Amino acid sequence: MNKLTDLINNWPRGAVLPLTYLKKHGITREHIKQYKKSGWLESIGYGAYCLKGNKIEWPGAIFGLQKQRAVHIGGKSALELHGFGHYLAADLQTLYLFDTCKKSLPRWFQTGDWGRNVRFAHLNLFTEKIEKSLTDTVLNGLSLKISTPERAILEMLSFVPDSQSFDEAMKIMEGLTTLRPALLQNLLENCRSVKTKRLFLFMADRHNHFWVSYLNKKKIYLGSGKRLIVSKGILDKKYHITIPREYAS
Repeated sequence: MNKLTDLINNWPRGAVLPLTYLKKHGITREHIKQYKKSGWLESIGYGAYCLKGNKIEWPGAIFGLQKQRAVHIGGKSALELHGFGHYLAADLQTLYLFDTCKKSLPRWFQTGDWGRNVRFAHLNLFTEKIEKSLTDTVLNGLSLKISTPERAILEMLSFVPDSQSFDEAMKIMEGLTTLRPALLQNLLENCRSVKTKRLFLFMADRHNHFWVSYLNKKKIYLGSGKRLIVSKGILDKKYHITIPREYAS
């Protein structure tokens, strides 16, 4: 009974917890069977549980997922959560999740209906783990790991032009007036994608943000050759990327 009492008292309301996490805290399958039979717990798909009668929304599902995997909310979703939503198009119901592991997300998460479209990608964008590029935000009383705006914009730009439009990215960049140059420098120096770095610097220059002058571009490897960003565009001679003709200087 003490184990059950501790479990119930410490279980965040509205949260999913996976079996792997519960086992680490001394809760066995046999315990879970007893607790389900007694009406304390219920299953949320295979290998994940919630308190009986709790309403589970997407923050509760992400909370449980992050107890099982090093997944974070990134890209456009992180920018939205940081308050840049008014720069985004109507695609606010899409939740962008990233990690560097090539395994699929657990079945309980994939089969659940969390009220948002989920886009998950194995995004190995940086050469090393940059701790300060991830932060915590509290939603529905639950602490979730998300990208900082500095990391989120690079994650988003990595999908231009395949699933992210150039025009929307330019509009979002316009609002990013308070990015931290020291963190940006670290991210840009460790970013694997030459295209993403060139695109970021082009857009930052175009909007003339104050933090651009604090970046040491000589330390940011930009590769060689040209990069096709948009077809039938025009070549930007500074960063050697093709951009829409309306953005030509």
